[in-house]
Amino acid sequence: MCATMSKKKKSEKLEVSGVADIDSARGISGVESARDWFRARNIEEIECLVPDQGGVARGKIMPVSKFLNAPVMNLPLSIFYQCITGEYPAYDGLVDAVEADTDMFMQPDWSTLTSVPWAMDPTAQVIHDAVTRDGRPVEQAPRQVLRRIRELYRKKGWQPVVAPEIEFYLVEPNTDADYPLKPPIGRSGRPEIGRQGYSISAVNEFDALFEDIYKYSEQQGLEIDTLIHEDGAAQMEINLRHGDPLELADQVFLFKRTIREASLQHKIYATFMAKPMTGEPGSALHIHQSIVDADNGENIFSDPETGGPTSLFFSFLAGQQKYLPAIMCMLAPYVNSYRRLTRDSMAPINVQWGYDNRTAGLRVPPSGPAARRVENRVPSSDANPYLATAAVLAAGYLGMTEELEATAPIESDAKNRDFELPRGLLEAVAEMEECEPIKQVMGSSFVSAYAAIKKQEYETFMKVISPWEREHLLLNV
Repeated sequence: MCATMSKKKKSEKLEVSGVADIDSARGISGVESARDWFRARNIEEIECLVPDQGGVARGKIMPVSKFLNAPVMNLPLSIFYQCITGEYPAYDGLVDAVEADTDMFMQPDWSTLTSVPWAMDPTAQVIHDAVTRDGRPVEQAPRQVLRRIRELYRKKGWQPVVAPEIEFYLVEPNTDADYPLKPPIGRSGRPEIGRQGYSISAVNEFDALFEDIYKYSEQQGLEIDTLIHEDGAAQMEINLRHGDPLELADQVFLFKRTIREASLQHKIYATFMAKPMTGEPGSALHIHQSIVDADNGENIFSDPETGGPTSLFFSFLAGQQKYLPAIMCMLAPYVNSYRRLTRDSMAPINVQWGYDNRTAGLRVPPSGPAARRVENRVPSSDANPYLATAAVLAAGYLGMTEELEATAPIESDAKNRDFELPRGLLEAVAEMEECEPIKQVMGSSFVSAYAAIKKQEYETFMKVISPWEREHLLLNV
């Protein structure tokens, strides 16, 4: 990931208008260009998307003619209180029950307009933002949380740059939740048995699927940097090009849809569960981060004269070290997420940092001064990309503004050190609720809503009896 932003690319985006809008695979300048964009593609239907707290696409599907006549749709505030199970927490102390069912106005972000290439008929999709009746952003909305953090950086004259790496598993279709997941059958007619990290032939087993993923991505203007086979059986990783945090979070949101939909067409499930299979590695959402000067695009982590690391670089690291426990429930948002974070695995259990040390929670990859960055290896692939990105940037921001000092880099194997991160969801939620600086920068209304959702999800989980309990307790206690 290069930390310097391309000035040419930025200027090209600003110049998008008129004919250029019609040719754009993703994003137009405004509603005035939408009609021509739809007409050029014969699109008659549009999916109006809103990412909720779990990163699930909520919204409405409507005819383009209706959408153009009234491009602002309504949805109830309650969508930002909905659990991954479809349930809702008690609204007591959070929001009035009447207000929860009161409509918000959902405004399309035209920069996200793109096609739905897997749809049977020509269809478009656009991500929306939530505003109140008087035009204020809805603070509980994940996109707004990330915007809020980005604005804190901008007020300091800084521009965050991120590059996500998304791991996921391909598995056989599984329609009975009582049965464990299994690797799918590849083109050879056999499932993958051993671990095939970085194997080209193991990726080639699913060439047809990945051709569709690349094709669909290109049609949506999504930029894949690299594709690799990870350590687990049929575990893959896709890396995205670096850029603006909100734009990259949008891309991860759309990529997850794309990968799932393409996989279904090949009678395969793609899962972003943090730990989908016993005995296999977990899946991560690693986030590379650097900060550039908003005026000249230079990496503020590197001294312009010596090329060495700056005090801001070490303070950014220190902020992530200090606040990782408090943001953990946004990086590992489900009970399953903590099954990935175990001792003696490649998933970190610590807040240590090191130079090219993948056993540390925070890794500084080898690079030149312009690309100096921090890779946060804690988030799991089940994380909402908007919230995970906002959380790690919030921690780094606090580190720089509080002028914190990082520990010395760790050079040894950190896999078997003591746990320095929460071991479970309720512990992580408590850390967030007790951290005033995180509540202040991310918004107290969001933190309250998110904590209530996570507690409700945990209560629902506790109603389920696991196979382990039946195996070891049924006849032994």
